[in-house]
Amino acid sequence: MEDVAALAGVSAMTVSRVLNDPGKVAPRTRERVLAAMRELDYRPNSAARVLATGRSGVLGVVSFDTTLYGPASTLYGIERAARSADYMINIASLGSLTRRSIEDGVQRLRAQSVDGIVIIAPHQSAAEGLRRLPPDMPVVAVGAGDDLPVPVASVDHRAGAVRAVRHLLSLGHETVWHMAGPADWIDASARVDGWRSVLADEGREVPEPLSGDWSARSGYELGRRLAADPAVTAVFAANDPMALGLLRALREAGRRVPEEVSVVGFDDVPEAPYFAPPLTSVRQPFGEVGRHAFQLLLERVDDPAGEGAGPPARRTVEPELVVRESTAVRPGGR
Repeated sequence: MEDVAALAGVSAMTVSRVLNDPGKVAPRTRERVLAAMRELDYRPNSAARVLATGRSGVLGVVSFDTTLYGPASTLYGIERAARSADYMINIASLGSLTRRSIEDGVQRLRAQSVDGIVIIAPHQSAAEGLRRLPPDMPVVAVGAGDDLPVPVASVDHRAGAVRAVRHLLSLGHETVWHMAGPADWIDASARVDGWRSVLADEGREVPEPLSGDWSARSGYELGRRLAADPAVTAVFAANDPMALGLLRALREAGRRVPEEVSVVGFDDVPEAPYFAPPLTSVRQPFGEVGRHAFQLLLERVDDPAGEGAGPPARRTVEPELVVRESTAVRPGGR
């Protein structure tokens, strides 16, 4: 640090401020110090930083081992928000989200001296684990349910489902069938609730939902059942992979999309515009969720006791319906 200070023509205290509280250093001076660090290939000592500031500059994330687009994109959104603020991320990847596994993941991260922890918790079974966390560790949940003792950042999945179903009804369809996700997923339950509420409010028939496991295979298997029913003219799938399986099942059955059946997915995966036909889908703003989660965690780190904060904060972001060629006016529906 003294070498950096000498090269930059500042005091060692100024170098320390650039590292630990850069907002208190003039931009021109800060850039001079950073240039000296790059020239000398200076790397701050993390242990010394903890002793000096009480913070490690590292945040923990508890997630579960999955390749599903939603949780993976949420994790990336958190990591990107942290990186832009010069924080590092340590990840505890769990085989499943249960009370015990969440507690174990939190303890693993605590042992690494993280400043706080984000828990990606889309399962109903994770709620109990979130209620039994150590009170001295700042924690924020992503995608969790209501009435939790920690701040939560999430997408309004119910609102996304409402947009999808209202879009299909506006095209003249008498009702909308739903291909739901697993019942123990909070996201899936919210999408079912949104779908059902619109049909009930409009006085439409509410078909029995079919539950899949988020995979294209399950969408195909359920889609074969839907394709065999000539009354089915509109389907809202709880995610895009299941919608992809449905599109294949409909094509094999000779049901044309969107001429005979309109299909809407959820997530708007990068491949959605290249489905055949391009898929209408509900886009989730994962980057915005990541930023909210990161900001909520920094607020907890700055005020771990939550003094004067009242109930834990909840920040919900609105999804967007992206209309493509898999939906169309039902013949004779208008």
